[in-house]
Amino acid sequence: MRTVHLGQADYAATWQAMKEIVASGTPNPPEQLWICEHPPVFTLGLAGRPEHVLAPGDIPVIATDRGGQVTYHGPGQVVAYPLIDLAARRYFVKEYVYRLEEAVIRTLAAFGVTGHRVAGAPGIYVRLQNPFSHAALPQRPAQRAPGSPAPQPDFSGLGKIAALGIKVHRHRTYHGLALNVAMDLSPYQRINPCGYAGLPAVDLSTIGVPVSWDEAARTLVAQLTRLLAP
Repeated sequence: MRTVHLGQADYAATWQAMKEIVASGTPNPPEQLWICEHPPVFTLGLAGRPEHVLAPGDIPVIATDRGGQVTYHGPGQVVAYPLIDLAARRYFVKEYVYRLEEAVIRTLAAFGVTGHRVAGAPGIYVRLQNPFSHAALPQRPAQRAPGSPAPQPDFSGLGKIAALGIKVHRHRTYHGLALNVAMDLSPYQRINPCGYAGLPAVDLSTIGVPVSWDEAARTLVAQLTRLLAP
């Protein structure tokens, strides 16, 4: 998997380029990991409801073909787009999502931060009062009984630090994940992040971790490369 650094890239153009690669039908296309940040933009997933975009103002809103609800992209956020073949890796979408989240958790751990999964809500979360605590969450997915319906997510005391939204076409993946590093977080107040009113968004800088964008990107790339290996 070759890593391609796009710098600050227009969201719509990047999305179009991903779609063209996945839809090309080229046998055994090269697998890539695109790393970038985007100018300010709100994106709506396939489940996105326009009413969750409260006051976009001068920030464009783009409806996309990824999964999930509404989120925000902007400078200071590391965005990772794996363009890989799940069939070649012999794992299903659920495991792919797990590996993406695990890459974020291990990236945060490299900076001393404990990332958490929340049952019923993709993405990675941190404790607002103590992001460095290793104590397990009571609302973690492992607490869900086998065969039980997805619970209503419980975000008590948590802030979202990484969002996830993917698309799979003929076993090929595009879209991906976004890790908040050092951003202007105020645009999140103009939406219900991921469809949840009042869900706080945080970044590494606001929880007291002064990591550069480049360092966070290098660490995330290393973890994704390791965890997404065939």
